[in-house]
Amino acid sequence: MKQSFYSIAVFLLFFGANAFGQGLSDAVVEQRKHLEEELGKIELEIGKFQDVILKKQQESSSLERDIAILDAQIRKTRLEIKSLELEILRLSGRIEEKEDSIDDINTVINRQKESLAESLKKLREYDDYALIEILLSHEHLSDFFGDVDTIDVIQSALKEQFHELRSTKNQEEELRDNFIEQKKSQIEARALLDIEKRTLEAQEVERKKILQETRGEEAAYQRMLGARRSNAASIRSQLFLLEGSPAIPFEKAVLFAERASVKTGVRVAFILGIIAQESELGRNIGQCNLPDDPPQYKWRAIMKPTRDHKPYLEITARLGLDPNLMPLSCPLGGGWGGAMGPAQFIPSTWLMFEDRIARATGHNPPNPWEPEDAFMASGLFLSDLGATSISGEQEAAGRYFAGSRWNTSLGRRYASQVLAKVTVYQEQINLLKGLAVDSQ
Repeated sequence: MKQSFYSIAVFLLFFGANAFGQGLSDAVVEQRKHLEEELGKIELEIGKFQDVILKKQQESSSLERDIAILDAQIRKTRLEIKSLELEILRLSGRIEEKEDSIDDINTVINRQKESLAESLKKLREYDDYALIEILLSHEHLSDFFGDVDTIDVIQSALKEQFHELRSTKNQEEELRDNFIEQKKSQIEARALLDIEKRTLEAQEVERKKILQETRGEEAAYQRMLGARRSNAASIRSQLFLLEGSPAIPFEKAVLFAERASVKTGVRVAFILGIIAQESELGRNIGQCNLPDDPPQYKWRAIMKPTRDHKPYLEITARLGLDPNLMPLSCPLGGGWGGAMGPAQFIPSTWLMFEDRIARATGHNPPNPWEPEDAFMASGLFLSDLGATSISGEQEAAGRYFAGSRWNTSLGRRYASQVLAKVTVYQEQINLLKGLAVDSQ
């Protein structure tokens, strides 16, 4: 009998000392080191291009200067995308490490359970015998009490280690979930960088076109820029980024933003910047739940069931729309999709604002796919987030996209892209207003 007890005790000591003593393999450590070194090199290169951009921006506007800035921005963005890809790869490795560690902990816990059950079984065996039988089975009375003490010690040790293992497992799972969240953030950031890259490449095409038309002559370039900046008709007819939704010219978008601004106190250009950024993330108001999409891209699969299924059906039913045909955003970064319309509201959030949107626009029920209702929804939400002053716009933009993570690299990058758009829209609005005043 003692031999089995001692075996259990040895089992405890072995696993207590060695269960988590194994480190990462040399290959894993080497791979991580390589990734971190490569990331460091890329960050240095990104910093160099940023220095070039800042230096060039301080120079007077010229053809050479503008082309140099554009080239540096494009190369910097490509490096940032590569950096994020490496970071995602590094995080994936960390997630796998944590999952393996959790599996190891589960194995130990199961073995500890079996050992605890064995010790309890031995204790119950004593309960099945009369006291006189137990005493007679031992040559010496001290042996009997020694066995009982051994059982108590083993039970106590097993229970203590079981609780420690459970705590360790919970910690490992929390770490794993944190890494998964970081990976999701990196994938979302990659989506933001893709937007920036497409924007910069479009600008590069425009610059090349200008070079061809001016043949590299500075004077011709400056005349062309001046003409284009003062071309109000071109601005008014410019289509706002709302593919898949009723197409509207820029001037119409400004009108909707002005109405939302009056009701909410949020700057017109800022509402335009948010809508443009959100629609581009949905490319432009959603690439999922389209008529010919397979089931995995339909609303039932891409939306969080407990949060958005019921609200989505309520919204589409009130509007008399087919829930299987309305364009929705696809999942971004391994999370949930299902955001609706130009403002990219998820159904549960839209319901929270629905009554306020209806009172502000007079549309009851409001439609998240209709630009005017979407602009008002964004204005209301941004007002709640503190965007009623220019100083509060950066944080509000970050919160609009990343919530509590607004001050992370993800939230800041999103806000920076929004504010870059806002600057352009404000210049266009100022130009249109200036021309209107001059014509009076």
